[in-house]
Amino acid sequence: MSTTARERRRDIVDLAHTTGLASVDELSRRFEVTPSTIRRDLAELTRRGEIARTYGGAMPLGAPGAEPTFRQRNLEAGVAKAEIARHARTLVRDGETLLLDAGSSVAAFAREARSGLVATVATTSIAVIQQLADSDGIHLECLGGTLRPASQGFVGPLAEAALERLTFDRVFLGADGVLASGHVVEADLVQTRLKELMCRQSEHVYVLADGSKLGRATFHARAALPEGWTLVTDATASPEALAEFAAAGVDVVVAPAG
Repeated sequence: MSTTARERRRDIVDLAHTTGLASVDELSRRFEVTPSTIRRDLAELTRRGEIARTYGGAMPLGAPGAEPTFRQRNLEAGVAKAEIARHARTLVRDGETLLLDAGSSVAAFAREARSGLVATVATTSIAVIQQLADSDGIHLECLGGTLRPASQGFVGPLAEAALERLTFDRVFLGADGVLASGHVVEADLVQTRLKELMCRQSEHVYVLADGSKLGRATFHARAALPEGWTLVTDATASPEALAEFAAAGVDVVVAPAG
Protein backbone atom coordinates (compact mmCIF):
# COMPACT_ATOMS: atom_id res chain seq x y z
CA MET A 1 0.00 0.00 0.00
CA SER A 2 1.52 3.32 -1.09
CA THR A 3 0.18 6.45 0.62
CA THR A 4 1.37 9.96 1.33
CA ALA A 5 2.19 10.94 4.91
CA ARG A 6 -0.96 13.08 5.04
CA GLU A 7 -3.19 10.22 3.89
CA ARG A 8 -1.51 7.75 6.22
CA ARG A 9 -1.92 10.02 9.24
CA ARG A 10 -5.57 10.63 8.43
CA ASP A 11 -6.10 6.87 8.21
CA ILE A 12 -4.25 6.32 11.50
CA VAL A 13 -6.67 8.67 13.27
CA ASP A 14 -9.63 6.87 11.66
CA LEU A 15 -8.23 3.50 12.72
CA ALA A 16 -7.66 4.69 16.29
CA HIS A 17 -11.28 5.83 16.47
CA THR A 18 -12.70 2.61 15.06
CA THR A 19 -10.55 0.11 16.96
CA GLY A 20 -9.84 2.08 20.13
CA LEU A 21 -6.15 1.21 19.92
CA ALA A 22 -3.67 0.93 17.07
CA SER A 23 -0.24 -0.52 17.79
CA VAL A 24 2.96 0.51 16.02
CA ASP A 25 3.44 -3.00 14.64
CA GLU A 26 -0.14 -3.18 13.38
CA LEU A 27 0.13 0.18 11.66
CA SER A 28 3.53 -0.67 10.18
CA ARG A 29 2.12 -3.82 8.57
CA ARG A 30 -1.06 -2.13 7.43
CA PHE A 31 0.66 0.78 5.68
CA GLU A 32 3.79 -1.13 4.62
CA VAL A 33 6.20 1.34 6.20
CA THR A 34 8.82 0.99 8.90
CA PRO A 35 7.96 1.21 12.62
CA SER A 36 10.12 4.36 12.87
CA THR A 37 7.95 6.02 10.21
CA ILE A 38 4.83 5.14 12.21
CA ARG A 39 6.39 6.52 15.39
CA ARG A 40 7.04 9.82 13.62
CA ASP A 41 3.42 9.85 12.44
CA LEU A 42 2.17 9.21 15.97
CA ALA A 43 4.42 11.93 17.40
CA GLU A 44 3.07 14.47 14.91
CA LEU A 45 -0.57 13.47 15.50
CA THR A 46 -0.03 13.70 19.26
CA ARG A 47 1.51 17.16 18.88
CA ARG A 48 -1.56 18.25 16.92
CA GLY A 49 -3.86 16.83 19.59
CA GLU A 50 -5.56 14.27 17.34
CA ILE A 51 -4.55 11.17 19.31
CA ALA A 52 -3.09 10.25 22.70
CA ARG A 53 0.11 8.18 22.74
CA THR A 54 0.00 4.88 24.62
CA TYR A 55 2.58 2.21 25.27
CA GLY A 56 3.22 0.86 21.78
CA GLY A 57 0.57 2.80 19.90
CA ALA A 58 -2.24 5.33 20.15
CA MET A 59 -5.81 5.91 21.21
CA PRO A 60 -8.28 8.55 20.01
CA LEU A 61 -9.10 11.67 21.95
CA GLY A 62 -12.67 11.78 20.69
CA ALA A 63 -14.14 14.74 18.85
CA PRO A 64 -11.82 17.61 17.89
CA GLY A 65 -11.00 19.61 21.00
CA ALA A 66 -12.14 16.84 23.35
CA GLU A 67 -10.24 16.64 26.62
CA PRO A 68 -8.53 13.30 27.35
CA THR A 69 -9.30 11.53 30.60
CA PHE A 70 -6.73 11.21 33.37
CA ARG A 71 -6.37 7.52 32.46
CA GLN A 72 -5.54 8.46 28.86
CA ARG A 73 -3.00 11.03 30.04
CA ASN A 74 -1.37 8.41 32.24
CA LEU A 75 -0.86 6.21 29.17
CA GLU A 76 0.89 8.97 27.23
CA ALA A 77 4.69 9.31 27.13
CA GLY A 78 5.31 7.27 30.27
CA VAL A 79 9.08 7.01 29.80
CA ALA A 80 9.43 10.73 29.12
CA LYS A 81 7.37 11.64 32.17
CA ALA A 82 9.46 9.37 34.38
CA GLU A 83 12.68 10.98 33.12
CA ILE A 84 11.28 14.47 33.69
CA ALA A 85 10.11 13.49 37.17
CA ARG A 86 13.50 12.09 38.17
CA HIS A 87 15.27 15.26 37.12
CA ALA A 88 12.67 17.54 38.72
CA ARG A 89 13.21 15.70 42.01
CA THR A 90 16.86 16.85 41.99
CA LEU A 91 15.71 20.48 41.99
CA VAL A 92 14.09 20.18 45.43
CA ARG A 93 15.82 20.58 48.79
CA ASP A 94 14.77 19.08 52.10
CA GLY A 95 12.72 21.43 54.25
CA GLU A 96 11.07 23.25 51.36
CA THR A 97 7.35 23.86 50.89
CA LEU A 98 6.09 22.63 47.52
CA LEU A 99 2.86 23.05 45.58
CA LEU A 100 1.92 20.24 43.19
CA ASP A 101 -0.62 20.78 40.44
CA ALA A 102 -2.99 18.12 39.09
CA GLY A 103 -1.93 16.08 36.06
CA SER A 104 -0.08 12.92 35.14
CA SER A 105 3.36 14.54 34.80
CA VAL A 106 3.12 15.99 38.29
CA ALA A 107 1.84 12.65 39.62
CA ALA A 108 5.01 11.07 38.19
CA PHE A 109 7.05 13.65 40.11
CA ALA A 110 5.15 12.74 43.29
CA ARG A 111 6.14 9.09 42.79
CA GLU A 112 9.78 10.17 42.69
CA ALA A 113 9.32 12.27 45.84
CA ARG A 114 7.81 9.45 47.90
CA SER A 115 11.13 8.26 49.32
CA GLY A 116 13.91 10.30 50.83
CA LEU A 117 12.35 13.76 50.65
CA VAL A 118 11.53 15.74 53.79
CA ALA A 119 9.17 18.54 52.79
CA THR A 120 5.75 20.09 53.13
CA VAL A 121 3.64 19.43 50.05
CA ALA A 122 0.30 21.04 49.19
CA THR A 123 -1.70 19.71 46.27
CA THR A 124 -5.02 19.85 44.44
CA SER A 125 -4.44 16.41 42.90
CA ILE A 126 -6.06 13.13 43.94
CA ALA A 127 -3.23 11.19 42.25
CA VAL A 128 -0.60 13.12 44.21
CA ILE A 129 -2.47 12.53 47.47
CA GLN A 130 -2.52 8.80 46.73
CA GLN A 131 1.22 8.81 46.03
CA LEU A 132 2.27 10.77 49.12
CA ALA A 133 -0.33 9.86 51.75
CA ASP A 134 1.91 7.28 53.45
CA SER A 135 5.29 8.94 52.82
CA ASP A 136 7.12 9.34 56.14
CA GLY A 137 9.01 12.49 55.21
CA ILE A 138 6.11 14.40 53.65
CA HIS A 139 3.75 16.69 55.54
CA LEU A 140 0.79 16.69 53.14
CA GLU A 141 -1.73 19.54 52.79
CA CYS A 142 -4.80 18.66 50.68
CA LEU A 143 -6.49 21.59 48.93
CA GLY A 144 -10.13 20.72 48.29
CA GLY A 145 -12.76 22.22 46.04
CA THR A 146 -14.80 21.12 43.04
CA LEU A 147 -13.49 17.92 41.46
CA ARG A 148 -12.69 17.94 37.73
CA PRO A 149 -12.97 14.26 36.73
CA ALA A 150 -10.85 14.70 33.60
CA SER A 151 -7.84 15.96 35.56
CA GLN A 152 -8.63 14.27 38.89
CA GLY A 153 -7.91 17.62 40.54
CA PHE A 154 -9.78 20.14 42.67
CA VAL A 155 -10.59 23.60 41.31
CA GLY A 156 -12.92 26.49 42.06
CA PRO A 157 -13.45 29.05 44.84
CA LEU A 158 -12.60 26.73 47.76
CA ALA A 159 -9.27 25.68 46.24
CA GLU A 160 -8.46 29.30 45.37
CA ALA A 161 -9.34 30.55 48.86
CA ALA A 162 -7.01 27.98 50.43
CA LEU A 163 -4.17 28.87 48.06
CA GLU A 164 -4.45 32.58 48.83
CA ARG A 165 -3.52 31.86 52.47
CA LEU A 166 -0.34 29.93 51.59
CA THR A 167 3.05 30.56 49.98
CA PHE A 168 5.48 28.07 48.47
CA ASP A 169 9.14 27.71 47.58
CA ARG A 170 8.36 25.89 44.34
CA VAL A 171 5.32 24.99 42.27
CA PHE A 172 5.34 22.15 39.73
CA LEU A 173 2.69 22.55 37.04
CA GLY A 174 1.36 20.17 34.42
CA ALA A 175 -0.18 21.35 31.14
CA ASP A 176 -2.03 20.18 28.05
CA GLY A 177 0.40 22.36 26.13
CA VAL A 178 3.06 24.98 26.80
CA LEU A 179 3.96 27.93 24.57
CA ALA A 180 7.17 29.91 24.23
CA SER A 181 5.07 33.06 24.69
CA GLY A 182 4.96 32.14 28.38
CA HIS A 183 1.59 30.42 28.60
CA VAL A 184 0.30 26.99 29.51
CA VAL A 185 -2.69 25.66 27.58
CA GLU A 186 -5.65 24.07 29.35
CA ALA A 187 -9.16 22.89 28.56
CA ASP A 188 -11.03 25.58 30.51
CA LEU A 189 -10.63 28.91 32.26
CA VAL A 190 -11.20 27.56 35.77
CA GLN A 191 -7.94 25.63 35.42
CA THR A 192 -5.97 28.55 34.04
CA ARG A 193 -7.19 30.88 36.79
CA LEU A 194 -6.04 28.38 39.41
CA LYS A 195 -2.63 27.91 37.76
CA GLU A 196 -2.03 31.66 37.65
CA LEU A 197 -2.82 31.85 41.36
CA MET A 198 -0.44 28.95 42.01
CA CYS A 199 2.31 30.91 40.24
CA ARG A 200 1.64 34.09 42.23
CA GLN A 201 1.95 32.20 45.51
CA SER A 202 5.25 30.50 44.58
CA GLU A 203 8.83 31.75 44.45
CA HIS A 204 9.94 29.36 41.68
CA VAL A 205 7.68 28.07 38.89
CA TYR A 206 8.35 24.86 36.93
CA VAL A 207 6.31 23.44 34.05
CA LEU A 208 6.74 19.68 33.54
CA ALA A 209 6.00 18.91 29.89
CA ASP A 210 7.25 16.15 27.58
CA GLY A 211 8.39 17.05 24.09
CA SER A 212 4.99 16.48 22.46
CA LYS A 213 3.46 19.33 24.49
CA LEU A 214 5.88 22.05 23.40
CA GLY A 215 4.04 24.49 21.15
CA ARG A 216 0.86 22.43 21.43
CA ALA A 217 -2.31 24.54 21.52
CA THR A 218 -5.14 22.00 21.44
CA PHE A 219 -7.39 24.15 23.63
CA HIS A 220 -8.06 27.88 23.87
CA ALA A 221 -7.70 28.61 27.60
CA ARG A 222 -4.33 30.12 28.55
CA ALA A 223 -2.57 30.73 31.86
CA ALA A 224 0.17 33.36 31.87
CA LEU A 225 3.45 32.33 33.48
CA PRO A 226 5.64 34.78 35.41
CA GLU A 227 9.07 35.90 34.30
CA GLY A 228 11.82 33.48 35.26
CA TRP A 229 9.79 30.28 34.94
CA THR A 230 11.52 27.01 34.09
CA LEU A 231 10.52 24.41 31.50
CA VAL A 232 11.52 20.85 32.40
CA THR A 233 11.16 18.61 29.35
CA ASP A 234 12.76 15.48 27.89
CA ALA A 235 15.00 14.48 25.01
CA THR A 236 12.06 13.91 22.63
CA ALA A 237 11.65 17.69 22.35
CA SER A 238 12.81 18.89 18.94
CA PRO A 239 15.83 21.21 18.71
CA GLU A 240 13.62 23.77 16.96
CA ALA A 241 11.11 23.80 19.82
CA LEU A 242 13.84 24.06 22.45
CA ALA A 243 15.46 26.93 20.55
CA GLU A 244 12.15 28.80 20.41
CA PHE A 245 11.74 28.63 24.18
CA ALA A 246 15.36 29.56 24.82
CA ALA A 247 15.07 32.55 22.46
CA ALA A 248 12.07 33.74 24.48
CA GLY A 249 14.21 33.81 27.62
CA VAL A 250 12.78 30.65 29.18
CA ASP A 251 15.07 28.61 31.42
CA VAL A 252 14.98 25.26 29.58
CA VAL A 253 16.06 22.05 31.32
CA VAL A 254 16.19 18.79 29.33
CA ALA A 255 16.05 15.72 31.54
CA PRO A 256 18.67 13.13 30.62
CA ALA A 257 17.42 9.87 29.11
CA GLY A 258 17.65 6.61 31.03
